[in-house]
Amino acid sequence: MNRSSPSRTAAEPVKDKDGSGDEVTALARGLTVLRSVAAADAPLSNRELTELTGIPKPTVSRITATLVSAGYLFRLPDSERFVLTSSVLELSNGFLRNFDIRARARPFLIELAERTALSVHLAVRDRLDMVVIDAIRPRSAVLVSRLEIGSRMNLSRTAVGRAYLAALTQPERDKLLVGLQAAEGDDWGYIGSRLESALQETVERGFAIATGEWHDGLNAIALGFVGPSGERYAVNCGGSADQCPRDWLISRAAPALLECIGKIVVEIGGTPGRRLDT
Repeated sequence: MNRSSPSRTAAEPVKDKDGSGDEVTALARGLTVLRSVAAADAPLSNRELTELTGIPKPTVSRITATLVSAGYLFRLPDSERFVLTSSVLELSNGFLRNFDIRARARPFLIELAERTALSVHLAVRDRLDMVVIDAIRPRSAVLVSRLEIGSRMNLSRTAVGRAYLAALTQPERDKLLVGLQAAEGDDWGYIGSRLESALQETVERGFAIATGEWHDGLNAIALGFVGPSGERYAVNCGGSADQCPRDWLISRAAPALLECIGKIVVEIGGTPGRRLDT
């Protein structure tokens, strides 16, 4: 793992509060540590957690000790490194058990996967990423996506992220774009320009598309929708560039995706993802 380049969503430094707000700093820092361990592809030490989070090492040591005592972290034998425990999985399973929309949308997602022979993902936003909450693989596919439930997808460079952005109101989108700009830093000039063009294309076509921008050789289309309580979701449909070239996605897969979203919103009592304000 390249620990000098952590995921921006996993280890955002927690700033000290002056006591005037409602945030409990100790809790926020503990959650940041958990996110960092969850995002890592190898066990982490207190020193590495300090580097990733910006939290002072003595504080990190107290946090990891507390999380070990609470059963959310496990300290590897004869090691100073930590991994998550199954208690964290229980939290995520509790979330998914109560995610009724996921169960109600699944038959339509399966139908979409079988019609297109592409991998299909239902996703929600977590900070500056889209997180997969359901993944469907077609029975007929030889090559399938490796994205599993819990996988993260880039918000600005993927079809599913763009579809989500397009489903937001203008003020919501502007606020999120400020965060994306800060996270991308010097790369925002190109990324922001490309995103602006992609969102305009989403308006024109009625769905988002990304071809080889997140990972070379992967193409996808996506469309957002709004749940009955106003929560936003997005459905991603894609595969290898050889399997689903851009023209094929537009002409063949897009109608199936639009039909799928139409069925989902009728089933859940939601609405299609709103078009961008123009």
